[in-house]
Amino acid sequence: MSFIEFKNVCKMYPGSKVNTVDNFNLNIEEKEFIAFVGPSGCGKSTTLRMMAGFEEITGGELYIDGKKVNDVAPRDRGIAMVFQNYALYPHMTVEKNIGYGLKNMKMPAEEIKKKVDWAIHILGLEEYRYRKPKNLSGGQRQRVALGRAIVKNQKLFLMDEPLSNLDAKLRVSMRTEISKLHRELGATTVYVTHDQVEAMTMADRIVIMKDGIVQQVGKPMELYDHPVNQFVAGFIGSPQMNFFDVDVNGNNVRFADGSNITLSAATAEKLKGHQGMMTLGIRGEDIKVIGPDRKADADTENVLTAVITDTEVMGNENNLYFSFGGCQAVARVSKYEIAQIGDRISFTFVPSKLHFFDKDTGINFMEME
Repeated sequence: MSFIEFKNVCKMYPGSKVNTVDNFNLNIEEKEFIAFVGPSGCGKSTTLRMMAGFEEITGGELYIDGKKVNDVAPRDRGIAMVFQNYALYPHMTVEKNIGYGLKNMKMPAEEIKKKVDWAIHILGLEEYRYRKPKNLSGGQRQRVALGRAIVKNQKLFLMDEPLSNLDAKLRVSMRTEISKLHRELGATTVYVTHDQVEAMTMADRIVIMKDGIVQQVGKPMELYDHPVNQFVAGFIGSPQMNFFDVDVNGNNVRFADGSNITLSAATAEKLKGHQGMMTLGIRGEDIKVIGPDRKADADTENVLTAVITDTEVMGNENNLYFSFGGCQAVARVSKYEIAQIGDRISFTFVPSKLHFFDKDTGINFMEME
């Protein structure tokens, strides 16, 4: 049995006619780092709160460490939770904030001091031990909130968008700290975020949700390279995957602006005979730019052309925007590939990286069994 098991778990709020979380099934192994991602209202935080016991499960079963916990009180579930709001006591110092929960548990003072000292050391809070929250930065307050959770020595940590109140630089450093903490503690971590970059860089596996329904579960690069549908393909990755309306006829693909490419035999075979109107997806790094006003080699196939409409210099790479196929597209190129607005470029799509999605269901034909 897995450490955590969701079996057809549902949540419906009073007065609603649809489930906020619908038929949720997931197994989480001990010591895994799992991230729940999705747009606002997709049910990810509700699912986490059902794990914590803060929301009633209205259907299905939830097991933690082999025990059914549907009706178990939050304090008896063996969890520690970190919220988006730090919720620190303003009149208490750092060490008292961290140790307050242990004091409520009637733990001996000597044991509390030992645990608080350990948490302060592991989180690098030594010089802030006697400060109150108003004298701490956002990142320091978040570390105190983490300290309050880890001293409880639980096997399961639940984190609900803990970095969303921090600035961009702090978020990057705190991502590293939380990942390191997860490894050192050897606990199971379930992490909710709307930021797919956080999920990609921190999690062992990612659960992508939409409208209360799990769209796909997998390792970060599995989701990136093999999305099962257009929603997953568009949600994971920055900049977003390019999407074009196309008409597929045999191995010929015709774009809305009349441009054409010919599919390789391997790509056509993976399409399994699907024809007609569909959506073609390709990531920006899989659009290979031949160069401004330069001709492709004679043996290069499926060469397309467009005019640069905008550029983004990112330092380590450049994003080139152009109109093609009736859509605005973006190619991710190296920092050495420089183009200016108005330049005409030639480019090709990497054949093995093409995705074809059903216009109605969004299913990725290339990932069908």
